[in-house]
Amino acid sequence: MLAVCGLLAAASANAKAPEAVLLPSGRAVAPASAPPAVKEMIQAANHIRHRPYRWGGGHRSWRSRGYDCSGSVSYVMHAAGLLDSPLDSTGFIHWGEGGAGQWLRIYANHEHVFAVIAGLRWDTSMTTEGDGHGPGWSEEMRSTGGFRLRHPLGLLHASS
Repeated sequence: MLAVCGLLAAASANAKAPEAVLLPSGRAVAPASAPPAVKEMIQAANHIRHRPYRWGGGHRSWRSRGYDCSGSVSYVMHAAGLLDSPLDSTGFIHWGEGGAGQWLRIYANHEHVFAVIAGLRWDTSMTTEGDGHGPGWSEEMRSTGGFRLRHPLGLLHASS
């Protein structure tokens, strides 16, 4: 919960969060002004970004040979202290609060979940790394039709 407090302190309803940078290597770099929890999420995502897609991966243990969509989103949120145990995509539909968070946005439906962390999309499909099947970053947004938008409890809504 301390991570959520850090996000709250850094959030402002009127300011747009600076965006992370995606390096040519495929690693993301958090903005210097990002709250510690955001930096922890990005660091955790960078750690598993080369892992293959594996259905159910990341649900029995935080350490897995591969991750599915919800396992990879759960992994990065756990690193920031936002989750105690993994959720499946359906679990993310009701997680947190509705609407856009300034630093973290979760898009979930009954079949898929992905996150936008400091402006970069963290997803297991349609990413720019490798064949796009497995956890990775993308600067391109995907369609959000049919997804519910969520953010951590207590985190102020973004203005845009």
